[in-house]
Amino acid sequence: MNLLDKIREPADVKKLNNAELDKLAAEIRRELVRTVARTGGHLAPNLGVVELTLALHSVFDLPRDKIIWDVGHQCYVHKMLTGRRSQFSTLRQFGGLSGFPKRSESPYDAFDTGHSSTSISAALGLALARDLKGENYQVVAVIGDGALTGGMAFEAMNHAGHLKTNMIVVLNDNEMSISGSVGGMASYLSRLRTDPMYSRGKEELENLLNRLPRVGPRVLKIIDRIKDSFKYLVVPGMLFEELGFTYLGPIEGHNIPRLKEVLQRARGTRGPVLVHVITTKGKGYHPAETNPGRYHGVGPFDPENGEPVTAGGPPSFTSVFGAELVRQGEKNNRLVAITAAMPDGTGLIPFARRFPGRFFDVGIAEQHAMTMAAGLAAAGLKPVVAIYSTFLQRAIDQVIHDIALMELPVVLAIDRAGLVGEDGETHQGLFDLALLRSIPGVVIMAPKDEQELRHMLVTAIQHPGPAALRYPRGAGVGVPLTGTAQPLPVGKGEILRQGKDVAIIALGPMVYTALTAAEELAARGIEAAVINPRFVKPLDADLILTWAGKTGCLVTVEEHLLAGGFGSAVLELLAAGGMKRVRVQCLGIRDQFVSHGKPAELREYLGLTPEGIVKAVQQVIEEEPVLDKRKFGTREIYGG
Repeated sequence: MNLLDKIREPADVKKLNNAELDKLAAEIRRELVRTVARTGGHLAPNLGVVELTLALHSVFDLPRDKIIWDVGHQCYVHKMLTGRRSQFSTLRQFGGLSGFPKRSESPYDAFDTGHSSTSISAALGLALARDLKGENYQVVAVIGDGALTGGMAFEAMNHAGHLKTNMIVVLNDNEMSISGSVGGMASYLSRLRTDPMYSRGKEELENLLNRLPRVGPRVLKIIDRIKDSFKYLVVPGMLFEELGFTYLGPIEGHNIPRLKEVLQRARGTRGPVLVHVITTKGKGYHPAETNPGRYHGVGPFDPENGEPVTAGGPPSFTSVFGAELVRQGEKNNRLVAITAAMPDGTGLIPFARRFPGRFFDVGIAEQHAMTMAAGLAAAGLKPVVAIYSTFLQRAIDQVIHDIALMELPVVLAIDRAGLVGEDGETHQGLFDLALLRSIPGVVIMAPKDEQELRHMLVTAIQHPGPAALRYPRGAGVGVPLTGTAQPLPVGKGEILRQGKDVAIIALGPMVYTALTAAEELAARGIEAAVINPRFVKPLDADLILTWAGKTGCLVTVEEHLLAGGFGSAVLELLAAGGMKRVRVQCLGIRDQFVSHGKPAELREYLGLTPEGIVKAVQQVIEEEPVLDKRKFGTREIYGG
């Protein structure tokens, strides 16, 4: 029987000796590769923290002690060890285990995470609550070197160091290379600094010297100056020391006995402690070890050779965006591209290779990316910020204050808009329209397909103010990519299908879903017009009001929350235009966070399918105009 089969809770891990823990680590790696090969997910980060996770579960008493996983994409091992191994095959599947920590899933998950750089703030909050309530438990934040580039992490460390609260930050560093001599000296000094006898002896020496008249304080200052100079010379953690943390490390992150020893020392040290752990991303699986970037987040693959299991198909929206941006960069030497640690995911690698001097990766620093883009635009350049919809949320103040307020010509290329899928609530792109639509002067577009995306990118680049285009994750719809991309008239939509009974106004690729629904409706004797609005802001008021008047019935469709989304914009337009007798149904996502699952499964669940549109159209046509607002499944009916 495998050791992993015997693990039901962290207490079972504590019973194992170091040799058994090493055997368990090998079994966990095999399980990780086997499962993620089928489900997809974050493979390399989890392979890199196997020993670290085992050491944490050996030293700390979960769930009384709290571990907060920054970002959380490295929590798979933690889930296996906390009673969820039998469900591990459902990872990231609809109705199965989340790929991130979830308090509602297990008492061993102390805090929900999904975006980076939040763990230290959360840990400090838990530690302060513990102290205020007179409780006694340990709080540990596990943060990666990438997440540490986020300013929020430093804000939290600055505050924690000031408060001197007992908490531990484990820095999982899988990038930095530290030589043996420096690492050995640093490990020695970290042991020396945290040894209780050393601390007591230092205090006694200081008390003795301070009692000596005149000479004592001067000698103490000289000793401190020499000591600090020496530490700056040999200790790589002085930044953390200056922020008020006791620094331990760097520690070899795949050596379980050493990890346990240092973590035990950390839990016995007063005040905030930072444990610097060096790990290898993708450890133990050759394809992931040699190419950790490729296996950071991966789709299904063949575990024997690591090659992806793909079905082919049209190019992704992301790749079409990246190729068109390069073409525009050839024509316009003022065009620059910015990403916040997502050059590959946002399709900017081709631009970075072609124009390295005009490409900027700012790290996990979305706020900085926006304000830097504003500075570039203020100086006469044309910045394109490529960002996931979910991460745009982190920089809305900068869009308002630093871009829109000055009407600066910054392009927001919003990838992963709508239902993203298996990464779940923290990564669905369902808020961007509501957030941006309220900002004065921002033009917002949504292409129905990859060819229209090319035209919209050119439109945004040529627009003299801030402009945003939102497009989904994954493959395009397969339309031909022909000709030279041309700017579209701002605020103008298009009618794709005529109809006298109802007008369906569908945003982005939902246009094609609406066209399919219109065919089904026609077979039932209902003639539905289909409108591609193209622009969420400004709306094509003439087009929408004309068809509202012609049909008396409208159905809006969007992959976005209903509150503040595209349908809300149409309702506002109708109200302003005095169209009180038009019956409207808005299809979108009700007041909820959307869990993980394949996008097609989620659309089925939410009614964002041809069948869902057909049902909505039939209801709104049969409905007499009403004076109230009523709920219908995942949709809302409005009358006036």
